[in-house]
Amino acid sequence: MYVVVDQRQIVTDGYVAGFDREGLPSLGFNAGDFREWLTAASGPDLGCVQGFLLGDFDGRMSCADMIRTHCRAPIIALNETRSLEQTLQLFTSGIDDVVRKPVHVREILARVDAIWRRINSNAEAVPSRKGIQVFFDGRDPEIDGEKFVLPRRERHILEYLVRNRGRRVSKAQIFNAIYGIFNENVEENVVEGHMSKLRKKLRMRLGYDPIEAKRYLGYTYVG
Repeated sequence: MYVVVDQRQIVTDGYVAGFDREGLPSLGFNAGDFREWLTAASGPDLGCVQGFLLGDFDGRMSCADMIRTHCRAPIIALNETRSLEQTLQLFTSGIDDVVRKPVHVREILARVDAIWRRINSNAEAVPSRKGIQVFFDGRDPEIDGEKFVLPRRERHILEYLVRNRGRRVSKAQIFNAIYGIFNENVEENVVEGHMSKLRKKLRMRLGYDPIEAKRYLGYTYVG
């Protein structure tokens, strides 16, 4: 799930629609509502956020520290004008990346993935018996260089697990990351169906199951 913050609803609505076209849930907030949501949201809700997109609003410079006290997801700022001084100030404030508008949602996804790789670079590597490459930008993953075609929801689940490699994530976190925390039209148990199909396909292709499942505890990608 992605969180978009801007003082103009037309901007948040535009990016929310863009994420939706890519099959990804997102939330759009103005600055006041965002601060209220961030301080009130539960740990599992914040744990399913994959990136923050900060547009133009008062107090943007101070947002990074506030976000970091609650969530480790990448923070990208959107600039409407080319300004070296503002860009440097944003980086100094703790923003992970600064992008000039207009920017396509797929580029945002690629930048978020690059930041996640840096975030996870110090984590202990989990050896993999076969190479699974996940792209996070709408492309199907590859196994040993060959395309591994998956339905969109299964692909997004795999991407979420790989991004959290070595960390146990709950069914609720997966659901919120894939469907959004305010989606009341889909039952949370749908995750079990998607996961069963995904694990079966991975076992058939790899010869082993790279996803460790613990009843009542959740799932871990062990690759």
